[in-house]
Amino acid sequence: MHPSDIELSVVIPVFNEGPNIGPLCERVRPILDRITGAWEIVFVDDGSADGTLAAIAAVHAEEPRIGAVSFSRNFGKEIAIAAGLDHARGRAVVIMDADLQHPPELIETFVRHWREGYVMVYGQRTDREGESAVKRGFAQIFYRLFERFGETSLPEGAGDFRLIDRKGVEVLRVLGERARFSKGLYAWVGFRQLGVPYAVAKREHGTTKFSFRKLFRFAFDGITSFSTIPLRVWTYVGGVVSLMAFAAALFFAIRTVAFGSDVPGYPSLIVSIMFFSGIQLISLGVIGEYIGRIFAEVKRRPLYVVAERIGGAAQTGDTLTRDAPRVAHL
Repeated sequence: MHPSDIELSVVIPVFNEGPNIGPLCERVRPILDRITGAWEIVFVDDGSADGTLAAIAAVHAEEPRIGAVSFSRNFGKEIAIAAGLDHARGRAVVIMDADLQHPPELIETFVRHWREGYVMVYGQRTDREGESAVKRGFAQIFYRLFERFGETSLPEGAGDFRLIDRKGVEVLRVLGERARFSKGLYAWVGFRQLGVPYAVAKREHGTTKFSFRKLFRFAFDGITSFSTIPLRVWTYVGGVVSLMAFAAALFFAIRTVAFGSDVPGYPSLIVSIMFFSGIQLISLGVIGEYIGRIFAEVKRRPLYVVAERIGGAAQTGDTLTRDAPRVAHL
């Protein structure tokens, strides 16, 4: 099949998802056949250490429209999504996970709305029953903070499970930033978008790859990628602390003139030093986070390295940016 004839591509980032490959393809293939005969599935193997790539090769031998791009190491899910968009050739691209928590049957609804003229159709989860109260609470806080301080708003419950029209895909491919927060990028590109509610299914095999630490880091990357508020807030904190220090100095000066000097308290001195030292270290840490992102950007390394390919996904995106390619090959 010629690349220009492919109507629908399904991009699936995978990391140690070997047992899920077969069941996923068995559910997705009949759905794609009902929608269109011109489809492809592009797995992006993010440096798996199990039999994920071998499982993909097995289903490719049975169905040539299923292929894969394999990284030289683990680059992270956000980079895997970017690679999938680089290699997908369809006029519309669906992004979904391999653990079957994203119901494949919803792809038909996505495509129907896409044919109605929507550039992006995203799944919007309606429940968080499988998550702890702490995780749900932090998720709500994150969405509130992003809504308040981010460059754009995020639909609550929207994730990577979505369909993107080719013109939206091309805009996302041009965005070559290294610290990627895909949810924010989807909202930033704009276009006509629509949310479709769905319930998250139970994971069939394996466990989630996102620990609480990784999720916290992901949320922090999202805030810092789309807002400079973490930097500006320390200007306000510094101003408030300076005013407090000036008021305290004025108070002690007046009291000394009126009542004479008294012996300074050692505990209060230590507490003050520790308090102000903590503020300085936190502010330096936030500044360092932004400087680290600048450092990563100016190095202009490729987003990922492709070690192996399965199937005919041929696009590489080598010439997408003038300064550096998005992909390197072994």
